[in-house]
This record gives sequence, C-alpha cells and structure tokens, in this order.
Amino acid sequence: MEFTHSTKVVALQEKLQDFMDCHVHPSEKRYADELEANRWQTPSVIDELKQKARAEGLWNLFLPGEHGAELTNLEYAPLCEIMGRVSWSPEVFNCSAPDTGNMEILERYGNDAQKKEWLKPLLDGAVRSCFAMTEPAVASSDATNIECRIERQGDHYVINGRKWWSSGALNPRCKLFIVMGKTDPAHPDRHRQQSMILVPHDTPGVTVLRSLPVFGFDDAPYGHGEVVFENARVPLDNILLGEGRGFEIAQGRLGPGRIHHCMRAIGQAEAALEKMCRRVKSRVAFGAPIAEQTVTLERIAEARIAIEQARLLVLKAAHMMDTVGPQAARAEIAMIKVAAPAMLCRVLDWAVQAHGGAGVANDFGLGYAYASARAMRIFDGPDEVHRNQIGRLELRKYN
Repeated sequence: MEFTHSTKVVALQEKLQDFMDCHVHPSEKRYADELEANRWQTPSVIDELKQKARAEGLWNLFLPGEHGAELTNLEYAPLCEIMGRVSWSPEVFNCSAPDTGNMEILERYGNDAQKKEWLKPLLDGAVRSCFAMTEPAVASSDATNIECRIERQGDHYVINGRKWWSSGALNPRCKLFIVMGKTDPAHPDRHRQQSMILVPHDTPGVTVLRSLPVFGFDDAPYGHGEVVFENARVPLDNILLGEGRGFEIAQGRLGPGRIHHCMRAIGQAEAALEKMCRRVKSRVAFGAPIAEQTVTLERIAEARIAIEQARLLVLKAAHMMDTVGPQAARAEIAMIKVAAPAMLCRVLDWAVQAHGGAGVANDFGLGYAYASARAMRIFDGPDEVHRNQIGRLELRKYN
C-alpha cells in the first residue's frame, strides 16, 4: 500500500481545502443563523456554495464511475476527511449521506428508466433522498428481521410497514425513499426474502410521523424520521434489480458508505483536537496555562495517536476495497466501523472537558458532534455486530 497520494489526489486535496477555507468556514455563522431562523428549510448559503463548488469541478467526488470524479475509495478518502470537518459541508459538494449511498445504488443496480427519473436529479443536487431500512418493532441490527411487506398486487407493489431513523425524511427536498422490505417471507434462504423498492415521497399512504432527535439534537433541516407506509402503491418497475435482491443491494451500499462515515469521523476528530489545543493554550488555571498541565498534554498526545491509527486503518480498508473487493475486505471494513466512532467519541470527550462549561453548552459545537459520534456506533451496524464478525473471521484462520 502506498502512503503517498497521487498527483491527481494531492491537487484535489489542495483545491478542496482552499474551497473550505475561502467559502465554507467563513459561512459557518451564516449557515447557523439561517438555520435558526427556519429549521426545516435548507439554508440559502448551501445553494450558493453548491453552485460555486460545481463550477470548480468539486462535485460528486464520491462516485467512482462516469457520473462522478472517477476516484477510487482510497483516492476519495482524504477528500472525505476534509469535508468532514464541517458537518454540513458534504452537501455543498453533493457528497452527503444518505444521497451518496442511494446514488451508488441507482448507478449500480438501477435500470435506465430509474436512472433517468431519479439518479439524474440526485446527481444534479436538485433533490434529496432517504434510505428506509431500520424498523422500531424489531432488532434491526439483524436486517433479516425487518417486517415491512412489499406485496405484488396486479401491476403494482403495495408497501406496508413502519420505519424509523430514516435520515433526511423531513427535508422538503426529499423526493424519494429507497425502502427495504420483504417480498417473500417464506423463502428458505433468509437473505433472499428482502427486496428494495423506489417509493416517491408524495406516494399516497406515505406519512412522516415525527422527527427523532439524537440526544436532543434534531439534525435539522434533514432530520431522522419515523415513517409509516400504509398501502402505498408503486408500479412494478420500481423494484430494484428484482425480487429477493435487497440484502445483496444493502451490502453493496454499506461498504463504501462505512468508509465515507469513518473518514468524515476522522475529519471531525481533527477539528475537535484543533479546538481543544486552541482552548487550552488560551486559558489559565491555578497560575499556569492549562496546556502545560500533564493531563492535558497526555490527552492531546493520546488524541493524536488515536487519530493517526484510525486514519491508517481506514485507508487500508479503502485500499483493500479497491484491490480485492468488499468481500475480502469485510474484516477491515468492520474494524474501521468499530474503531473510528470509538476514537471520535474519546477525542470529543477530551475536547469537551478542556472547554469546561463551554464544552457542554455547545458554543463550540462539541455537543452536537458528540451526539452524532455516539449514534455512529449504532447506525450502519452496531459495534457488537461488527465485533462478532471480526471475531468469527479471525477464528476461521485456525480451522
């Protein structure tokens, strides 16, 4: 594995960092003010920055195919880290979840008609989308548990079920749900019972019940919604890839997505460590700068070590995804999904402590960052599932 990035990637890093410094970071207060004035509308600064980013070629960087920047996972990883330093900035470059994963699904598994209707507007950043998989009534850490039904009736599929933690469902620009449900609950292979289907947001029978805040943070203007599907009817052509392929599609979606999440987490950790260092250098307690206290120095050192370790592990996983494929890299992908959020939670906790009362007041955004980091240990598979997989794969070496 090479430890230096290609000339192409270095140039993109510099260009992206320059855009962040010139446009995104100076707009953070404006974004916050606009969001506070209207929590469930996309701040106008986002649209302005999107136009600038697209004009500069910083657009759909995550997508490896012809519709994107044709970067590998390893090449995209450092760019994702840069964007991760500001929670809302990925949307500026049309690289925000869950749209990234949904675009990958449509690009990889959608037919021509589905791509024309949904992929194109998503690639253009004209609409947003939602991925509806998790359910409140079952342990969704085991995706085979899902109970949402997708039943064929004549020339339509009828969807009935309840989903939650459906990210982006509350945004007025959300026009599409990609829904996972069961088309054949009696299939002897429990991984062939599920299918994925495209459900337009305005389909009769689709109701967003409520927003689900994370530790009190509502994640406006996108939110995480609880959604009910009651006899929602869509044409047969809305099925993705065919009946019984839902689990396969989900696995294909989650591999790159986990790398994106983890690299953004590293960007957040870098931002938290920077805030921590600036804070402790500016505060004096008991006659000396806080930065000179041994416990502070140790925490800064441990944070730097943890960030570097996590970054290298994520880059290795990305490299393996590119070279040997997601199946062979499944242990590394599981490892980063455990390691990166745990690292971020630890670094943020130290940063909060260094800021004292200001840290828990969220004046520095640390509370929101911590809430998001803690949630990351659950979504896209909880820590326990990934640890079990890592353990089983390790034991197989000794068969």
